[in-house]
Amino acid sequence: MSERSGIFAGDDPFALAQTWLAEAETSELNDPNAIALSTVDAEGLPNARMVLLKEIECHGDGQGGFVFYTNYGSAKGQEIAATGKAAFVMHWKSLRRQIRVRGITEKEEGPQADAYYASRSLKSRLGAWASDQSKPLSSRTSLMADVARITAEKGPNPPRPEFWGGIRITPVEIEFWADGAFRLHDRFRWRREGAQGAWDVQRLNP
Repeated sequence: MSERSGIFAGDDPFALAQTWLAEAETSELNDPNAIALSTVDAEGLPNARMVLLKEIECHGDGQGGFVFYTNYGSAKGQEIAATGKAAFVMHWKSLRRQIRVRGITEKEEGPQADAYYASRSLKSRLGAWASDQSKPLSSRTSLMADVARITAEKGPNPPRPEFWGGIRITPVEIEFWADGAFRLHDRFRWRREGAQGAWDVQRLNP
């Protein structure tokens, strides 16, 4: 579409998302890769929380994905496992832009997850072992005792826990939004049938 010029130009939504994130990294004060991740529980009640997006994969030809990491036993991990779907919004106040994504999910438990886990600080790696994420906790003291115990057990180079790894969202819909004067915002929605389909792009009303 010739109308998609300027910040919306391009034929690959993953490359475009990478460009927007790179711009945000120079202007956003804290965590430009933060996303508000949404899932639903067994009763269909939505759940939302902030997590850090660790990779925007761009394979070319309009294919790619969005990857974050979590404890698979957490509320989000269990809800994603039950539905196989998730959505998120990435918003940058400094740029007055946002990206909305809806898609299907899969675990990333291979070398990619191992490499990311190994890149984390030792305390974060040990914390992943010690925290029974989303479960009730009697006190912070007990948590720190668990961290100390895990430190003694696992040593300075703990392996990635089997219950901790990546979640990849392969989108069927991506919307790029930019603030406009008088709330006449610019919105372009990329949509496709299935995770490997061809993208159809439409401009939306503000």
